[in-house]
Amino acid sequence: MSIATSHRLTSVHYGWVIAFTGTAVIFACLGLGRFSLGMLLPAMSVSLDLSYTRMGLIGTGNFIGYMFAVAIASSVARHLGARLTITLGLMLVGVTMMLVGFAEHYVQILFLYVATGIGSGLSNVPLMGLVSHWFLQDARGRAAGIMLSGNGIAILCAGLYVPWINTQSGLEGWRHGWLTMGLVVIGVAVMAGGLLRNDPRDKETTPIGNQEASLIVGSDADDAHPGKTKRVMVHLGLIYALFGGTYVVYATFIVTTLVNDYGFSEQVAGNFWAVVGALSIFSGPLFGWLSDRLGRRTGMLVVFTLFTLAYGLVGIHLPAAWLYASIALYGIAVWSVPTIMAAAVGDYLGPARAARAFGFITLFFGMGQIAGPALAGFLADVSGTFRIAFGMCTAATLTAVILSFFLPRQRP
Repeated sequence: MSIATSHRLTSVHYGWVIAFTGTAVIFACLGLGRFSLGMLLPAMSVSLDLSYTRMGLIGTGNFIGYMFAVAIASSVARHLGARLTITLGLMLVGVTMMLVGFAEHYVQILFLYVATGIGSGLSNVPLMGLVSHWFLQDARGRAAGIMLSGNGIAILCAGLYVPWINTQSGLEGWRHGWLTMGLVVIGVAVMAGGLLRNDPRDKETTPIGNQEASLIVGSDADDAHPGKTKRVMVHLGLIYALFGGTYVVYATFIVTTLVNDYGFSEQVAGNFWAVVGALSIFSGPLFGWLSDRLGRRTGMLVVFTLFTLAYGLVGIHLPAAWLYASIALYGIAVWSVPTIMAAAVGDYLGPARAARAFGFITLFFGMGQIAGPALAGFLADVSGTFRIAFGMCTAATLTAVILSFFLPRQRP
């Protein structure tokens, strides 16, 4: 029996193997490599006597590394292939996370976490490019959403695991957390190297989705005027920058806010963070599906409205009960924007240019991530609270609502 015949008899299209392997990749490179930091910071700050500013700069260092990787990721993937680039990026994330667990000084952690960011970017950008190769327009949102749910699974796991390991190991628990999660990332790297494929032709198949509808959209993207295309990419980039500069402030400092401003124990704060993770598992698939049905523009209008409410509820320092609403809104919306963006670049530019376009708008995203934690940490040191920082986030996402309204409409 030929390989092609064998594949036709297989009930599951290999594209879904790519999507769910992508979930594991995102779980590792971003979920553990980046979003576990918020849970680990309170214990790290006590052990190493870190100020709010230094805590923010650790997060900023990660994003500087990530942005550097974004600038080179498409070029590296062109030479090495997406599969090898993703695998090597994950290995870098895993090794540097483990080394953070051995670090004794703030500067060591800062430099190592910059390298972790480089590995995250080398993993994430080529992976989002694979979405446009393996899935056509009417399925891209769902596929990207499935992949992005890996972030939520990782946040849920970190929210439960980090307080437990801290209880078991005391003040050194954060070190054990970095070591064990780094090992998990290395395991995912091995799996990704075995399962990912660069193109459907590698498995003698075609992308998932409605071929006829996508041919029309693909033709539009190929024929688009370069100046108009550039304007759309900058427009998307500005929106993505506002997302990057705000969601990461919440992800980095909400646990610290719960502990320091509201007086919650680390265990209770961890449970809150686990709730964010559990809800966010559905964020990508839900809004990916919504944007497939209603359009990328409408999807972004909805999600940035939810973000504005989530940040505002923390920024005005309402009674603690309102935090449940904030956390629920943030959790259900948090991975929606990367999901929609990954699908939108393929819609506007076509699969051939999707990885490069995603890299371009991710530069804006990275600049937002660099500025957000550093500015929030500085404002908290000056004022003694994160209320001003969350107010700033509220204004930024309200601006994103306005920018999303003016995005060009796409033909269904």
